[in-house]
Amino acid sequence: MGKSGARLFLSQFWQQYHTTGAIWPSGQALARELAYFVANPLESTATSSSNGRKILEVGPGTGTVTNAILAAIHPTDQVTLVEINPEFANHLRERLRTEPEWQRVAERVTIRTEAIQDFAADDQFDVIVSGLPLNNFSVETVEAILAGLDRLAKPGSTVSFFEYIAIRHFKAVVSGSAERARLRGVAAALEKFLGKRELRRRAIVGNMPPAWAHHVQRV
Repeated sequence: MGKSGARLFLSQFWQQYHTTGAIWPSGQALARELAYFVANPLESTATSSSNGRKILEVGPGTGTVTNAILAAIHPTDQVTLVEINPEFANHLRERLRTEPEWQRVAERVTIRTEAIQDFAADDQFDVIVSGLPLNNFSVETVEAILAGLDRLAKPGSTVSFFEYIAIRHFKAVVSGSAERARLRGVAAALEKFLGKRELRRRAIVGNMPPAWAHHVQRV
């Protein structure tokens, strides 16, 4: 991400904290980990891999994780980016127009500016990567987002997302009772979503701040 992307991220962080959420864009190691199943398809998506996969990124922001996804896609894959923030969406369109590594795949990338809960797709996806700040939202919103990801994920597909290590514990220590109750509700929703479906989890300690990358297989 260049200087213009960093400036845009910081401006949107202060203006739209509850949807931007991250303190700083994902580092390269976290981005590559979130794109792990783009680069390393499961056997359950083997047919889609040969015919062209449908890949969804939710909340791409300025495109750090998008960059890792686009570097890992196969020649016939199609990528959809769903970004609720119009400033970020415009920045992504500009990157597709001007950056050589993005230009070469631009015709296979679609950008939608809307909430994932409202996103209606013609088909389900083989790989989903989410950068949404789930710990910032109400319990009801988190449940709706996770239900949306499940709805959009093809059976056998993967859903990948991240959260900062110990962030809920830290917030609970410095927050009042209402916020602690919200955080417990978010934790319960995430644990239910992960359940016995989590097939890979990695701690990216070099990220700022350190983060867990979670990967779930849709049953």
